[in-house]
Amino acid sequence: MPRPRILCISLSPIARDARVLRQLRVLREHGDVTTVGYGPLPDGATDHVSVPEQLKTLPQTPVGALKLALRRLRSAELDAPAVRYALAALDGRRFDLVVANDARALALAFAVSGDAPVWGDMHEWAPGQRDQYFVWRHMVAPLMDHMCRTYLPRCAAVTTVAESLVAEYDKVYGTTAGLVRNARPWEDLEPSPMLDGGRIRLAHSGGAEPNRNLRMLMEASLELEHTSLDLYLVPAGDGGAYLRELEELAATSERLTIHPPVAPSELPSALNAYDVGVFSLPPDNFNMANCLPNKLFDFLQARLAFAVSPSPEMARFVTANDLGVVSTDYSKESFVAALRELTPERVATAKQAAHDHARTLSDETDVATSHALVRRLLGS
Repeated sequence: MPRPRILCISLSPIARDARVLRQLRVLREHGDVTTVGYGPLPDGATDHVSVPEQLKTLPQTPVGALKLALRRLRSAELDAPAVRYALAALDGRRFDLVVANDARALALAFAVSGDAPVWGDMHEWAPGQRDQYFVWRHMVAPLMDHMCRTYLPRCAAVTTVAESLVAEYDKVYGTTAGLVRNARPWEDLEPSPMLDGGRIRLAHSGGAEPNRNLRMLMEASLELEHTSLDLYLVPAGDGGAYLRELEELAATSERLTIHPPVAPSELPSALNAYDVGVFSLPPDNFNMANCLPNKLFDFLQARLAFAVSPSPEMARFVTANDLGVVSTDYSKESFVAALRELTPERVATAKQAAHDHARTLSDETDVATSHALVRRLLGS
């Protein structure tokens, strides 16, 4: 009996997209997977439609922009250059299941699905991904809302990454969304011992983007004489300009170190040498205000204590599991005050709590949820 044919669409560099790679590890156990996205064939796929890097995922053409301005949203659904390329590449192909990652892939998924069920995996709140920007609010958000309103009720399954987003999708679009977090696999690690002398080693990993409050984290760590901060940073889309600014700041103190990024699979081992994972994200849009990011699960599997800003999902994650401290607001002063609460004894206790919860907060629940969903959609 032939294996089911599964199409997984993610208009992202899939080989570097941790969530989609975890998704592929599930899908490949149920069938032969064709992926659509940027970059090379990712692990877990048997075939790949590689979208040329220069093709945009939104209708960023003169005609497309005019359609968005005139609210001709249905006409604009398939106008993004990346979508048009994928639609032509998939012409005539048939699948037994189609997975659409993010709202901008929904119209394409239904255009090629035929009679196959569609699973819409909404990584974020689609209309609010960049709603701090005027152009997004007035040009792009209406299209994202249209995509969700048109296609999510037709999906055979909808999932998203956090409880607050599950509730928002259900309330606004009438879905019955499931929860598949950004948790990562369990790592066989132990908490690293604290240093003699009371030095606390802070760590952060992620993109070197201005809205990630990285300068604030660096300045906050310098306020306390007993802390150091190591950052593993990926250059952002600004050509590395912001990263260079941070490197200039790091050069002013031996207690600040910026490292090259490491592969997602290697992050827990790299971070295990530290004591506290630090992260602060100002609530500039709905998603930033309600984030439960990948890096929290990286910190957890690395067996680190936590110091985070008071975003509701992050605060609940940290406090419910006794993982560390939450600042009262997003200012440097508040973050410094939170760091002051982290005595070596409290850090050691929080690191042990991370170790105690590493199995239950790994991706085992999410993987089981995804397998059950795929089995249901394939009718097996």
